Amino acid sequence: MSARTTGVTVRVPAKVNVQLAVGAARPDGFHDLANVFLAVSLFDEVTATPADTLTVTCEGPDADQVPLDRTNLAARAAEILAARHGIEPAVHLHIAKNIPVAGGMAGGSADGAAALLACDTLWGLDTPRAELLDICAELGSDVPFSLVGGAALGTGRGELLTPVAAGAFHWVFAVADGGLSTPAVFREFDRLTADVVVPEPEASPALLAALASGDAEALGAALSNDLQAAALSLRPSLADTLAAGTGAGALAALVSGSGPTTAFLVADQETAEKVAAALEASGTCRATRVASSPAPGATVLPS
Repeated sequence: MSARTTGVTVRVPAKVNVQLAVGAARPDGFHDLANVFLAVSLFDEVTATPADTLTVTCEGPDADQVPLDRTNLAARAAEILAARHGIEPAVHLHIAKNIPVAGGMAGGSADGAAALLACDTLWGLDTPRAELLDICAELGSDVPFSLVGGAALGTGRGELLTPVAAGAFHWVFAVADGGLSTPAVFREFDRLTADVVVPEPEASPALLAALASGDAEALGAALSNDLQAAALSLRPSLADTLAAGTGAGALAALVSGSGPTTAFLVADQETAEKVAAALEASGTCRATRVASSPAPGATVLPS
């Protein structure tokens, strides 16, 4: 175990949920999920450098919306890791933000996973992978996948991961004005389903087969998000964004996770650029991002 004196930078991807099946609320307030995660090539970078005390800074789009106190998952990751090893979380964490904030793409979760790996490397701890994943699950339901990347089925509340096969796909993401609170979207899901029997969440065999084969048309036909109705209920204008993207040639569209970012599956890079331009011209979103999948999980960059 040897601590570094120079900084460690970790790159970490955003995610899209190609299937998000949601069960009824559990006694603990969480929901059982069948959550098919796909990491996409939009990345944040978190740099950990030695410091006298734990501090967080952030730059990039919407950086002013990122909390810089101990509520930031990057800070929480450093605290939990340090506590497990009986050391002080003496580190400065700098987040270079490119993943939309509060957009349903696990940007905060990604920063938590990146900070965990960066601090573990900086402090020379060599924490076993299983323990890192355990800390990730303590931080939040999406954080383990941010560490792992690629493609995976998340069960439980999303933190229990099973890797799945995935071919290459192209995406456009439309960034909305403002965010949506994930707890608020789940509360709206509960309200909308209060009088119906919510089935146990299960991964779709057709979706998993399409994902593995790289067949974009088949994947587009199988995409689903049980939180989409709740997100649209809270933010009806997202329906116009979804229509604009499919009208411009996307194979399929859905709200990404709890939203309000919307995701558009397209046939190829050329179509991605066309759909992105049409979405921006439509006035139904603030910005667009073009990405591909799958992408690797949290990765230490060469120093």
